[in-house]
Amino acid sequence: MQAIILAAGMGKRLGELTKGNTKCMIEVGGETLISRLLHQLDKYQLARIVLVVGYKAAELRQYLASVQVNTPLEFVENTIYDTTNNIYSLYMAKSWLEQDDTLLFESDIIMEDAVIERLVSNPYPNLALVDKFESWMDGTVVTLDDENRILRFIPNSQFRYAEIPSYYKTVNVYKFSRSFSQSMYVPFLEAYCKALGRNEYYEQVLRVITMLDNSGMRALPLNGEKWYEIDDIQDLDIAESMFTEHSFDLLCSRYGGYWRYPQLLDFCYLVNPYFPNQRLRDELSANFNRLLTEYPSGQRVNSLLAAKDFGVRQDYIAVGNGAAELIKALCEQMIGRVGVIRPTFEEYPNRLMPEQLVVFNATAPDFRYSADDLMNFFADKDIWSLVLINPDNPSGNYIPFEDCIRLAEWCRNRDIVFVLDESFIDFSTEHPTFFSDALLERFNRLVVLKSISKSYGVPGLRLGIAASSNAALMTNLRRSLSIWNINSFAEFYLQIMGKYQRPYAEAMDRFREERSRFVDALQSVPYLRVLPSEANYVLCEVLAPHSPRELAVRLLKERGILIKDCSSKCAAPYIRLAVRDTHDNDMLVQSLLEL
Repeated sequence: MQAIILAAGMGKRLGELTKGNTKCMIEVGGETLISRLLHQLDKYQLARIVLVVGYKAAELRQYLASVQVNTPLEFVENTIYDTTNNIYSLYMAKSWLEQDDTLLFESDIIMEDAVIERLVSNPYPNLALVDKFESWMDGTVVTLDDENRILRFIPNSQFRYAEIPSYYKTVNVYKFSRSFSQSMYVPFLEAYCKALGRNEYYEQVLRVITMLDNSGMRALPLNGEKWYEIDDIQDLDIAESMFTEHSFDLLCSRYGGYWRYPQLLDFCYLVNPYFPNQRLRDELSANFNRLLTEYPSGQRVNSLLAAKDFGVRQDYIAVGNGAAELIKALCEQMIGRVGVIRPTFEEYPNRLMPEQLVVFNATAPDFRYSADDLMNFFADKDIWSLVLINPDNPSGNYIPFEDCIRLAEWCRNRDIVFVLDESFIDFSTEHPTFFSDALLERFNRLVVLKSISKSYGVPGLRLGIAASSNAALMTNLRRSLSIWNINSFAEFYLQIMGKYQRPYAEAMDRFREERSRFVDALQSVPYLRVLPSEANYVLCEVLAPHSPRELAVRLLKERGILIKDCSSKCAAPYIRLAVRDTHDNDMLVQSLLEL
Protein backbone atom coordinates (compact mmCIF):
# COMPACT_ATOMS: atom_id res chain seq x y z
CA MET A 1 0.00 0.00 0.00
CA GLN A 2 1.09 3.58 -0.69
CA ALA A 3 -0.14 7.07 0.08
CA ILE A 4 -0.66 10.02 -2.26
CA ILE A 5 -0.75 13.53 -0.80
CA LEU A 6 -2.01 16.46 -2.88
CA ALA A 7 0.13 19.45 -1.89
CA ALA A 8 0.27 21.72 -4.95
CA GLY A 9 -2.18 24.43 -3.88
CA MET A 10 -1.35 28.05 -3.05
CA GLY A 11 -3.60 28.55 0.01
CA LYS A 12 -4.46 32.15 -0.91
CA ARG A 13 -7.07 32.47 1.82
CA LEU A 14 -4.36 32.12 4.45
CA GLY A 15 -2.89 35.45 3.30
CA GLU A 16 0.51 36.33 4.70
CA LEU A 17 1.00 32.83 6.12
CA THR A 18 1.43 31.30 2.63
CA LYS A 19 3.31 34.07 0.85
CA GLY A 20 6.64 32.36 1.45
CA ASN A 21 5.53 28.77 2.01
CA THR A 22 3.09 26.27 0.61
CA LYS A 23 -0.13 25.65 2.51
CA CYS A 24 0.96 22.33 3.97
CA MET A 25 3.85 24.04 5.77
CA ILE A 26 1.46 25.97 8.02
CA GLU A 27 2.25 25.09 11.63
CA VAL A 28 -0.24 23.80 14.21
CA GLY A 29 1.22 23.45 17.66
CA GLY A 30 4.75 24.02 16.39
CA GLU A 31 4.61 21.26 13.75
CA THR A 32 3.82 21.70 10.05
CA LEU A 33 0.78 19.98 8.59
CA ILE A 34 2.90 17.98 6.17
CA SER A 35 5.40 16.87 8.81
CA ARG A 36 2.57 15.72 11.08
CA LEU A 37 0.92 13.74 8.28
CA LEU A 38 4.17 12.14 7.14
CA HIS A 39 4.95 10.98 10.68
CA GLN A 40 1.43 9.60 11.05
CA LEU A 41 1.76 7.62 7.80
CA ASP A 42 5.27 6.45 8.59
CA LYS A 43 3.84 4.07 11.21
CA TYR A 44 2.17 1.92 8.54
CA GLN A 45 5.28 0.74 6.66
CA LEU A 46 3.92 1.93 3.32
CA ALA A 47 5.76 1.19 0.10
CA ARG A 48 6.03 4.90 -0.63
CA ILE A 49 4.46 8.31 -0.10
CA VAL A 50 3.86 10.24 -3.33
CA LEU A 51 3.55 14.02 -3.00
CA VAL A 52 2.05 16.09 -5.78
CA VAL A 53 3.71 19.50 -5.42
CA GLY A 54 3.35 22.78 -7.26
CA TYR A 55 3.38 26.14 -5.47
CA LYS A 56 6.77 26.70 -3.77
CA ALA A 57 7.75 23.17 -4.85
CA ALA A 58 11.49 23.71 -4.41
CA GLU A 59 11.08 25.09 -0.91
CA LEU A 60 8.80 22.20 0.04
CA ARG A 61 11.24 19.60 -1.28
CA GLN A 62 14.07 21.25 0.63
CA TYR A 63 12.03 21.24 3.83
CA LEU A 64 10.95 17.61 3.44
CA ALA A 65 14.59 16.57 3.16
CA SER A 66 14.88 17.46 6.83
CA VAL A 67 11.77 15.54 7.96
CA GLN A 68 12.85 12.23 9.44
CA VAL A 69 10.66 9.43 8.04
CA ASN A 70 11.56 5.92 6.92
CA THR A 71 9.00 5.68 4.14
CA PRO A 72 10.44 6.58 0.69
CA LEU A 73 9.15 9.89 -0.69
CA GLU A 74 8.36 10.35 -4.38
CA PHE A 75 7.44 13.64 -6.05
CA VAL A 76 5.16 14.61 -8.91
CA GLU A 77 5.12 18.26 -9.95
CA ASN A 78 2.11 20.17 -11.20
CA THR A 79 3.78 23.11 -12.90
CA ILE A 80 0.47 24.80 -13.77
CA TYR A 81 -0.88 24.70 -10.22
CA ASP A 82 -2.03 28.32 -10.49
CA THR A 83 -4.49 27.62 -13.33
CA THR A 84 -5.65 24.12 -12.39
CA ASN A 85 -7.43 22.48 -9.50
CA ASN A 86 -6.85 19.29 -7.55
CA ILE A 87 -8.34 17.06 -10.26
CA TYR A 88 -5.31 17.85 -12.40
CA SER A 89 -2.90 17.28 -9.53
CA LEU A 90 -4.33 13.80 -9.07
CA TYR A 91 -4.31 13.28 -12.83
CA MET A 92 -0.56 13.95 -12.75
CA ALA A 93 -0.20 11.04 -10.30
CA LYS A 94 -2.42 8.60 -12.22
CA SER A 95 0.45 6.22 -13.00
CA TRP A 96 1.13 5.86 -9.29
CA LEU A 97 -2.57 5.19 -8.63
CA GLU A 98 -2.40 2.22 -10.99
CA GLN A 99 0.65 0.69 -9.30
CA ASP A 100 -0.63 -0.02 -5.79
CA ASP A 101 -3.46 0.21 -3.29
CA THR A 102 -3.60 3.87 -2.29
CA LEU A 103 -4.49 6.09 0.65
CA LEU A 104 -5.35 9.53 -0.73
CA PHE A 105 -4.99 12.72 1.35
CA GLU A 106 -5.20 16.45 0.89
CA SER A 107 -2.40 18.29 2.65
CA ASP A 108 -4.59 20.90 4.37
CA ILE A 109 -6.39 18.33 6.56
CA ILE A 110 -5.27 17.83 10.16
CA MET A 111 -6.54 14.71 11.92
CA GLU A 112 -5.88 12.57 14.92
CA ASP A 113 -4.20 9.19 14.45
CA ALA A 114 -7.51 7.37 14.97
CA VAL A 115 -8.86 8.78 11.69
CA ILE A 116 -6.13 7.11 9.62
CA GLU A 117 -6.31 3.94 11.68
CA ARG A 118 -10.04 3.73 11.02
CA LEU A 119 -9.40 3.81 7.28
CA VAL A 120 -6.43 1.45 7.20
CA SER A 121 -7.91 -1.19 9.50
CA ASN A 122 -11.21 -1.45 7.64
CA PRO A 123 -11.02 -4.45 5.27
CA TYR A 124 -13.20 -2.95 2.55
CA PRO A 125 -10.90 -1.96 -0.35
CA ASN A 126 -12.51 1.28 -1.61
CA LEU A 127 -13.61 3.78 0.99
CA ALA A 128 -14.43 7.44 1.35
CA LEU A 129 -14.16 8.75 4.90
CA VAL A 130 -17.21 10.84 5.82
CA ASP A 131 -18.52 12.56 8.93
CA LYS A 132 -21.98 13.76 9.96
CA PHE A 133 -22.43 17.25 8.57
CA GLU A 134 -21.93 20.12 11.02
CA SER A 135 -22.30 23.88 10.60
CA TRP A 136 -18.54 24.50 10.40
CA MET A 137 -18.07 22.19 7.44
CA ASP A 138 -17.76 23.38 3.85
CA GLY A 139 -17.49 21.55 0.55
CA THR A 140 -18.81 18.28 -0.80
CA VAL A 141 -21.56 16.45 1.08
CA VAL A 142 -23.13 13.07 0.32
CA THR A 143 -26.10 10.95 1.32
CA LEU A 144 -25.81 7.27 2.20
CA ASP A 145 -28.03 4.21 2.25
CA ASP A 146 -28.24 1.70 5.11
CA GLU A 147 -25.18 -0.15 3.80
CA ASN A 148 -23.08 3.04 3.54
CA ARG A 149 -23.25 3.14 -0.23
CA ILE A 150 -23.03 6.71 -1.51
CA LEU A 151 -26.39 7.64 -3.01
CA ARG A 152 -25.69 11.21 -4.07
CA PHE A 153 -22.93 13.80 -4.15
CA ILE A 154 -24.62 17.10 -3.30
CA PRO A 155 -23.18 20.17 -5.07
CA ASN A 156 -23.59 23.59 -3.47
CA SER A 157 -26.40 24.45 -5.84
CA GLN A 158 -28.46 21.49 -4.56
CA PHE A 159 -27.62 21.84 -0.86
CA ARG A 160 -30.81 22.02 1.21
CA TYR A 161 -30.62 23.07 4.86
CA ALA A 162 -33.80 21.14 5.62
CA GLU A 163 -32.00 17.94 4.56
CA ILE A 164 -28.95 18.44 6.80
CA PRO A 165 -29.84 15.48 9.09
CA SER A 166 -29.24 13.14 6.13
CA TYR A 167 -25.97 14.75 4.99
CA TYR A 168 -22.41 13.52 5.48
CA LYS A 169 -19.34 15.63 4.73
CA THR A 170 -16.50 14.02 2.81
CA VAL A 171 -13.30 14.24 4.87
CA ASN A 172 -11.19 14.25 1.65
CA VAL A 173 -9.43 11.09 2.77
CA TYR A 174 -9.87 7.95 0.63
CA LYS A 175 -8.70 4.40 0.12
CA PHE A 176 -8.59 2.98 -3.43
CA SER A 177 -7.57 -0.53 -4.36
CA ARG A 178 -5.17 -0.94 -7.28
CA SER A 179 -7.82 -2.74 -9.34
CA PHE A 180 -10.39 0.01 -8.64
CA SER A 181 -7.92 2.68 -9.79
CA GLN A 182 -7.01 0.73 -12.92
CA SER A 183 -10.51 -0.27 -14.02
CA MET A 184 -12.62 2.59 -12.72
CA TYR A 185 -11.05 5.68 -11.26
CA VAL A 186 -8.16 6.44 -13.63
CA PRO A 187 -10.19 5.89 -16.84
CA PHE A 188 -12.94 8.16 -15.55
CA LEU A 189 -10.34 10.67 -14.30
CA GLU A 190 -8.77 10.87 -17.76
CA ALA A 191 -12.13 11.20 -19.50
CA TYR A 192 -13.35 13.85 -17.08
CA CYS A 193 -10.21 15.98 -17.47
CA LYS A 194 -10.39 15.80 -21.26
CA ALA A 195 -14.12 16.54 -21.42
CA LEU A 196 -14.55 19.17 -18.69
CA GLY A 197 -11.07 20.59 -18.18
CA ARG A 198 -8.45 20.77 -15.49
CA ASN A 199 -10.02 23.31 -13.17
CA GLU A 200 -12.30 20.88 -11.35
CA TYR A 201 -12.24 18.74 -8.20
CA TYR A 202 -11.32 15.05 -8.24
CA GLU A 203 -14.42 14.27 -6.16
CA GLN A 204 -16.45 15.05 -9.29
CA VAL A 205 -15.07 11.83 -10.74
CA LEU A 206 -16.29 9.88 -7.72
CA ARG A 207 -19.67 11.49 -8.16
CA VAL A 208 -19.88 10.01 -11.66
CA ILE A 209 -18.60 6.60 -10.55
CA THR A 210 -21.11 6.27 -7.71
CA MET A 211 -23.94 6.62 -10.23
CA LEU A 212 -23.02 3.16 -11.50
CA ASP A 213 -24.84 0.17 -10.04
CA ASN A 214 -21.64 -1.62 -9.02
CA SER A 215 -19.22 1.21 -8.41
CA GLY A 216 -17.34 -0.62 -5.67
CA MET A 217 -17.16 2.49 -3.48
CA ARG A 218 -18.44 2.66 0.09
CA ALA A 219 -18.47 5.42 2.69
CA LEU A 220 -16.91 4.93 6.10
CA PRO A 221 -18.54 7.25 8.67
CA LEU A 222 -16.36 8.51 11.50
CA ASN A 223 -17.50 8.10 15.08
CA GLY A 224 -16.24 11.19 16.88
CA GLU A 225 -12.65 11.06 15.66
CA LYS A 226 -11.25 14.57 15.28
CA TRP A 227 -10.25 16.24 12.02
CA TYR A 228 -10.30 19.73 10.56
CA GLU A 229 -9.73 21.33 7.17
CA ILE A 230 -7.59 24.48 7.25
CA ASP A 231 -8.52 26.99 4.56
CA ASP A 232 -8.16 30.34 6.37
CA ILE A 233 -6.86 31.92 9.56
CA GLN A 234 -10.05 31.11 11.48
CA ASP A 235 -9.65 27.44 10.60
CA LEU A 236 -6.05 27.61 11.76
CA ASP A 237 -7.12 29.13 15.07
CA ILE A 238 -9.69 26.38 15.61
CA ALA A 239 -7.19 23.67 14.67
CA GLU A 240 -4.77 25.06 17.26
CA SER A 241 -7.46 24.70 19.91
CA MET A 242 -8.16 21.09 18.87
CA PHE A 243 -4.78 19.51 18.16
CA THR A 244 -2.14 20.99 20.44
CA GLU A 245 -0.97 20.32 23.98
CA HIS A 246 -2.40 23.73 24.88
CA SER A 247 -5.89 22.83 23.60
CA PHE A 248 -7.52 23.34 27.00
CA ASP A 249 -6.13 26.86 27.48
CA LEU A 250 -6.82 27.87 23.88
CA LEU A 251 -10.38 26.58 24.05
CA CYS A 252 -11.06 28.39 27.32
CA SER A 253 -9.65 31.62 25.91
CA ARG A 254 -12.35 31.63 23.22
CA TYR A 255 -15.04 32.30 25.87
CA GLY A 256 -17.66 30.45 23.83
CA GLY A 257 -18.46 29.88 20.17
CA TYR A 258 -18.44 26.16 20.86
CA TRP A 259 -20.90 25.34 18.07
CA ARG A 260 -17.70 25.01 16.01
CA TYR A 261 -16.83 21.97 18.17
CA PRO A 262 -19.84 19.66 17.73
CA GLN A 263 -18.27 16.81 19.70
CA LEU A 264 -17.57 19.04 22.71
CA LEU A 265 -19.66 18.57 25.85
CA ASP A 266 -19.56 21.91 27.66
CA PHE A 267 -19.73 21.71 31.46
CA CYS A 268 -17.96 25.07 31.76
CA TYR A 269 -20.50 27.66 30.59
CA LEU A 270 -23.73 28.02 32.52
CA VAL A 271 -27.19 27.85 30.96
CA ASN A 272 -30.57 26.28 31.60
CA PRO A 273 -30.72 22.75 30.11
CA TYR A 274 -34.53 22.66 30.10
CA PHE A 275 -35.50 26.03 28.61
CA PRO A 276 -36.47 27.45 26.13
CA ASN A 277 -39.04 24.83 25.17
CA GLN A 278 -39.63 23.72 21.60
CA ARG A 279 -42.66 25.95 21.02
CA LEU A 280 -40.68 29.09 21.90
CA ARG A 281 -37.87 27.97 19.60
CA ASP A 282 -40.40 27.41 16.82
CA GLU A 283 -41.85 30.89 17.32
CA LEU A 284 -38.40 32.43 17.02
CA SER A 285 -37.67 30.35 13.91
CA ALA A 286 -40.96 31.30 12.28
CA ASN A 287 -40.02 34.98 12.53
CA PHE A 288 -36.36 34.58 11.55
CA ASN A 289 -36.51 36.21 8.10
CA ARG A 290 -38.38 39.30 9.30
CA LEU A 291 -36.14 39.76 12.34
CA LEU A 292 -32.98 39.33 10.27
CA THR A 293 -33.89 42.14 7.88
CA GLU A 294 -35.54 44.65 10.25
CA TYR A 295 -33.95 47.14 12.63
CA PRO A 296 -34.56 46.59 16.34
CA SER A 297 -36.25 49.21 18.49
CA GLY A 298 -34.33 51.65 20.64
CA GLN A 299 -33.83 51.70 24.39
CA ARG A 300 -37.24 53.14 25.24
CA VAL A 301 -39.21 50.30 23.67
CA ASN A 302 -36.91 47.61 25.00
CA SER A 303 -37.15 48.94 28.55
CA LEU A 304 -40.95 48.91 28.13
CA LEU A 305 -40.83 45.22 27.14
CA ALA A 306 -38.55 44.34 30.05
CA ALA A 307 -40.75 46.27 32.47
CA LYS A 308 -43.74 44.21 31.30
CA ASP A 309 -41.85 40.92 31.63
CA PHE A 310 -40.38 41.57 35.08
CA GLY A 311 -43.17 43.60 36.66
CA VAL A 312 -41.41 46.91 37.33
CA ARG A 313 -41.83 50.46 36.09
CA GLN A 314 -40.34 51.30 32.72
CA ASP A 315 -38.23 54.14 34.10
CA TYR A 316 -36.72 51.77 36.67
CA ILE A 317 -35.30 49.25 34.19
CA ALA A 318 -32.67 49.11 31.43
CA VAL A 319 -31.88 46.35 28.95
CA GLY A 320 -28.31 45.42 28.11
CA ASN A 321 -26.48 43.46 25.45
CA GLY A 322 -25.92 40.79 28.06
CA ALA A 323 -25.47 41.55 31.75
CA ALA A 324 -21.80 42.22 30.95
CA GLU A 325 -22.68 45.48 29.15
CA LEU A 326 -24.68 46.67 32.16
CA ILE A 327 -21.94 45.66 34.58
CA LYS A 328 -19.44 47.73 32.62
CA ALA A 329 -21.76 50.75 32.54
CA LEU A 330 -22.52 50.44 36.24
CA CYS A 331 -18.90 50.05 37.30
CA GLU A 332 -18.04 53.23 35.40
CA GLN A 333 -20.28 55.07 37.88
CA MET A 334 -18.57 53.61 40.96
CA ILE A 335 -16.56 56.59 42.16
CA GLY A 336 -15.41 55.26 45.51
CA ARG A 337 -14.30 52.07 47.17
CA VAL A 338 -16.29 48.96 46.35
CA GLY A 339 -16.84 45.96 48.56
CA VAL A 340 -16.58 42.61 46.77
CA ILE A 341 -16.55 39.00 47.87
CA ARG A 342 -14.06 36.38 46.73
CA PRO A 343 -14.17 33.85 45.23
CA THR A 344 -16.80 35.34 42.94
CA PHE A 345 -17.68 36.25 39.36
CA GLU A 346 -14.72 38.40 38.38
CA GLU A 347 -16.47 40.67 35.85
CA TYR A 348 -17.19 43.25 38.57
CA PRO A 349 -13.65 43.40 40.08
CA ASN A 350 -12.09 43.36 36.61
CA ARG A 351 -14.04 46.52 35.67
CA LEU A 352 -12.71 48.43 38.67
CA MET A 353 -9.33 49.83 39.62
CA PRO A 354 -7.42 47.55 42.04
CA GLU A 355 -7.21 50.36 44.59
CA GLN A 356 -11.02 50.59 44.62
CA LEU A 357 -11.50 47.03 45.80
CA VAL A 358 -12.21 46.12 49.42
CA VAL A 359 -12.26 42.33 49.48
CA PHE A 360 -14.11 40.02 51.83
CA ASN A 361 -12.40 36.66 51.45
CA ALA A 362 -14.76 33.76 52.12
CA THR A 363 -12.40 31.68 54.25
CA ALA A 364 -15.05 29.67 56.09
CA PRO A 365 -15.46 26.00 55.11
CA ASP A 366 -16.92 25.55 51.63
CA PHE A 367 -16.66 29.34 51.05
CA ARG A 368 -19.88 29.87 53.00
CA TYR A 369 -20.76 33.34 54.31
CA SER A 370 -23.86 35.10 55.60
CA ALA A 371 -25.35 38.58 55.52
CA ASP A 372 -24.07 39.11 59.07
CA ASP A 373 -20.54 38.14 57.99
CA LEU A 374 -20.65 40.84 55.31
CA MET A 375 -22.12 43.52 57.55
CA ASN A 376 -19.56 42.83 60.28
CA PHE A 377 -16.64 42.88 57.85
CA PHE A 378 -17.62 46.03 55.94
CA ALA A 379 -18.90 47.98 58.96
CA ASP A 380 -15.71 50.03 59.28
CA LYS A 381 -14.47 49.89 55.67
CA ASP A 382 -15.98 53.15 54.30
CA ILE A 383 -17.20 51.67 51.03
CA TRP A 384 -19.23 53.49 48.33
CA SER A 385 -20.84 50.30 47.02
CA LEU A 386 -21.26 46.63 47.95
CA VAL A 387 -21.57 43.96 45.23
CA LEU A 388 -23.29 40.66 46.02
CA ILE A 389 -23.89 37.84 43.55
CA ASN A 390 -26.59 35.62 45.01
CA PRO A 391 -26.21 32.67 44.60
CA ASP A 392 -22.51 33.33 44.25
CA ASN A 393 -20.31 32.04 41.46
CA PRO A 394 -18.47 29.63 41.70
CA SER A 395 -19.30 28.60 45.28
CA GLY A 396 -23.10 28.40 44.94
CA ASN A 397 -23.36 30.14 48.35
CA TYR A 398 -26.86 31.52 48.91
CA ILE A 399 -28.08 34.24 51.28
CA PRO A 400 -31.81 33.84 52.03
CA PHE A 401 -34.26 36.53 50.95
CA GLU A 402 -34.97 37.92 54.42
CA ASP A 403 -31.25 38.25 55.09
CA CYS A 404 -30.82 40.09 51.78
CA ILE A 405 -33.55 42.48 52.96
CA ARG A 406 -31.54 43.14 56.13
CA LEU A 407 -28.41 43.67 54.03
CA ALA A 408 -30.27 46.16 51.79
CA GLU A 409 -31.47 48.06 54.87
CA TRP A 410 -27.93 48.07 56.27
CA CYS A 411 -26.64 49.56 52.99
CA ARG A 412 -29.45 52.15 52.85
CA ASN A 413 -28.73 53.31 56.39
CA ARG A 414 -25.06 53.83 55.48
CA ASP A 415 -25.75 55.45 52.11
CA ILE A 416 -24.05 52.50 50.33
CA VAL A 417 -25.08 51.51 46.80
CA PHE A 418 -26.10 47.87 47.07
CA VAL A 419 -25.56 45.98 43.80
CA LEU A 420 -27.44 42.67 43.89
CA ASP A 421 -26.81 40.31 40.97
CA GLU A 422 -29.66 37.81 40.64
CA SER A 423 -28.36 36.00 37.57
CA PHE A 424 -28.68 32.60 39.25
CA ILE A 425 -31.55 33.25 41.66
CA ASP A 426 -34.17 31.36 39.63
CA PHE A 427 -32.22 28.14 40.12
CA SER A 428 -32.43 28.42 43.92
CA THR A 429 -34.97 26.51 45.97
CA GLU A 430 -36.47 29.73 47.34
CA HIS A 431 -36.05 31.76 44.09
CA PRO A 432 -37.24 35.18 45.33
CA THR A 433 -36.50 38.40 43.43
CA PHE A 434 -35.84 42.06 44.13
CA PHE A 435 -37.33 43.02 40.75
CA SER A 436 -40.27 44.69 42.48
CA ASP A 437 -41.41 48.32 42.44
CA ALA A 438 -42.03 48.15 46.19
CA LEU A 439 -38.53 46.90 46.99
CA LEU A 440 -36.79 49.18 44.48
CA GLU A 441 -38.62 52.20 45.96
CA ARG A 442 -37.99 51.07 49.53
CA PHE A 443 -34.24 50.83 48.82
CA ASN A 444 -33.33 53.80 46.63
CA ARG A 445 -29.63 52.85 46.69
CA LEU A 446 -30.35 49.33 45.42
CA VAL A 447 -29.42 48.16 41.89
CA VAL A 448 -30.58 44.70 40.81
CA LEU A 449 -29.05 42.93 37.79
CA LYS A 450 -29.96 39.73 36.00
CA SER A 451 -28.48 37.79 33.11
CA ILE A 452 -31.28 36.44 30.92
CA SER A 453 -28.74 34.11 29.29
CA LYS A 454 -28.22 32.01 32.40
CA SER A 455 -31.69 31.13 33.63
CA TYR A 456 -33.66 31.43 30.40
CA GLY A 457 -31.14 29.42 28.36
CA VAL A 458 -30.54 31.93 25.55
CA PRO A 459 -26.88 33.01 25.81
CA GLY A 460 -26.70 33.60 22.06
CA LEU A 461 -29.23 36.44 22.34
CA ARG A 462 -27.02 38.42 24.77
CA LEU A 463 -29.68 39.82 27.11
CA GLY A 464 -29.42 41.31 30.57
CA ILE A 465 -31.44 43.73 32.69
CA ALA A 466 -30.70 46.21 35.48
CA ALA A 467 -33.24 47.99 37.68
CA SER A 468 -33.18 50.76 40.28
CA SER A 469 -35.49 53.51 41.47
CA ASN A 470 -32.48 55.83 41.68
CA ALA A 471 -33.25 58.19 38.77
CA ALA A 472 -29.77 59.72 38.53
CA LEU A 473 -28.05 56.35 38.53
CA MET A 474 -30.36 54.93 35.85
CA THR A 475 -30.05 58.04 33.69
CA ASN A 476 -26.26 57.78 33.73
CA LEU A 477 -26.40 54.04 33.04
CA ARG A 478 -28.66 54.51 29.99
CA ARG A 479 -26.34 57.20 28.64
CA SER A 480 -23.60 54.58 28.52
CA LEU A 481 -25.69 52.36 26.24
CA SER A 482 -26.10 52.83 22.50
CA ILE A 483 -29.60 53.36 21.17
CA TRP A 484 -29.59 49.98 19.35
CA ASN A 485 -27.67 47.98 21.92
CA ILE A 486 -29.66 44.76 21.43
CA ASN A 487 -30.63 43.06 18.17
CA SER A 488 -34.06 42.23 16.78
CA PHE A 489 -33.93 38.60 17.89
CA ALA A 490 -33.29 39.63 21.50
CA GLU A 491 -36.06 42.24 21.34
CA PHE A 492 -38.51 39.71 19.93
CA TYR A 493 -37.62 37.32 22.75
CA LEU A 494 -38.53 40.02 25.28
CA GLN A 495 -41.76 40.55 23.39
CA ILE A 496 -42.88 36.91 23.59
CA MET A 497 -41.29 35.55 26.77
CA GLY A 498 -44.27 36.48 28.92
CA LYS A 499 -46.32 33.77 27.18
CA TYR A 500 -43.93 31.11 28.40
CA GLN A 501 -43.79 31.75 32.14
CA ARG A 502 -45.59 28.52 33.01
CA PRO A 503 -43.28 26.24 30.97
CA TYR A 504 -40.36 28.26 32.39
CA ALA A 505 -41.50 27.54 35.95
CA GLU A 506 -41.92 23.85 35.07
CA ALA A 507 -38.43 23.80 33.55
CA MET A 508 -37.00 25.23 36.77
CA ASP A 509 -38.75 22.58 38.88
CA ARG A 510 -37.34 19.93 36.61
CA PHE A 511 -33.89 21.51 36.85
CA ARG A 512 -33.89 21.51 40.65
CA GLU A 513 -34.78 17.80 40.67
CA GLU A 514 -31.96 17.01 38.24
CA ARG A 515 -29.45 19.09 40.24
CA SER A 516 -30.25 17.07 43.36
CA ARG A 517 -29.81 13.80 41.45
CA PHE A 518 -26.58 15.03 39.84
CA VAL A 519 -25.08 16.03 43.20
CA ASP A 520 -25.88 12.58 44.60
CA ALA A 521 -24.22 10.96 41.58
CA LEU A 522 -21.11 13.15 41.88
CA GLN A 523 -20.70 12.07 45.48
CA SER A 524 -19.95 8.58 44.21
CA VAL A 525 -16.71 9.87 42.64
CA PRO A 526 -14.11 9.04 45.32
CA TYR A 527 -11.75 11.93 44.61
CA LEU A 528 -14.39 14.69 44.63
CA ARG A 529 -15.86 16.53 47.61
CA VAL A 530 -19.09 18.14 46.43
CA LEU A 531 -20.20 21.47 47.89
CA PRO A 532 -23.88 22.37 48.29
CA SER A 533 -25.16 24.76 45.62
CA GLU A 534 -28.29 26.81 44.92
CA ALA A 535 -27.22 27.65 41.37
CA ASN A 536 -26.90 25.79 38.06
CA TYR A 537 -23.37 24.64 38.83
CA VAL A 538 -21.60 22.64 41.51
CA LEU A 539 -18.20 23.42 43.03
CA CYS A 540 -16.13 20.34 43.85
CA GLU A 541 -12.87 19.98 45.73
CA VAL A 542 -10.47 17.68 43.91
CA LEU A 543 -8.71 15.23 46.21
CA ALA A 544 -5.49 13.27 45.69
CA PRO A 545 -4.21 11.76 43.52
CA HIS A 546 -5.83 14.13 41.01
CA SER A 547 -5.56 17.89 40.45
CA PRO A 548 -8.06 20.30 38.86
CA ARG A 549 -5.93 21.01 35.80
CA GLU A 550 -5.09 17.36 35.25
CA LEU A 551 -8.79 16.48 35.35
CA ALA A 552 -9.71 19.35 33.02
CA VAL A 553 -7.02 18.50 30.46
CA ARG A 554 -7.71 14.76 30.52
CA LEU A 555 -11.48 15.13 30.27
CA LEU A 556 -11.07 17.38 27.24
CA LYS A 557 -8.47 15.21 25.52
CA GLU A 558 -9.92 11.79 26.29
CA ARG A 559 -13.67 12.46 26.46
CA GLY A 560 -14.30 15.81 24.74
CA ILE A 561 -15.69 17.26 28.00
CA LEU A 562 -14.89 20.84 29.03
CA ILE A 563 -14.95 21.78 32.73
CA LYS A 564 -13.88 24.87 34.67
CA ASP A 565 -10.62 24.75 36.61
CA CYS A 566 -11.26 27.06 39.58
CA SER A 567 -7.97 26.47 41.41
CA SER A 568 -6.69 30.01 40.71
CA LYS A 569 -10.01 31.65 41.59
CA CYS A 570 -10.44 29.65 44.81
CA ALA A 571 -6.72 29.45 45.69
CA ALA A 572 -7.41 25.76 46.29
CA PRO A 573 -7.97 22.60 44.20
CA TYR A 574 -11.54 23.09 42.96
CA ILE A 575 -13.45 22.52 39.73
CA ARG A 576 -16.85 23.91 38.77
CA LEU A 577 -19.31 21.71 36.92
CA ALA A 578 -22.37 23.08 35.17
CA VAL A 579 -25.62 21.18 35.65
CA ARG A 580 -26.83 19.88 32.28
CA ASP A 581 -29.58 17.37 31.48
CA THR A 582 -29.67 13.80 32.81
CA HIS A 583 -27.97 12.23 29.79
CA ASP A 584 -25.02 14.64 29.79
CA ASN A 585 -24.66 14.62 33.56
CA ASP A 586 -24.48 10.82 33.59
CA MET A 587 -21.81 10.92 30.85
CA LEU A 588 -19.70 13.24 32.98
CA VAL A 589 -20.07 11.16 36.14
CA GLN A 590 -19.20 7.98 34.24
CA SER A 591 -16.13 9.66 32.73
CA LEU A 592 -14.97 10.86 36.15
CA LEU A 593 -15.39 7.37 37.59
CA GLU A 594 -13.45 5.82 34.71
CA LEU A 595 -10.58 8.30 35.08
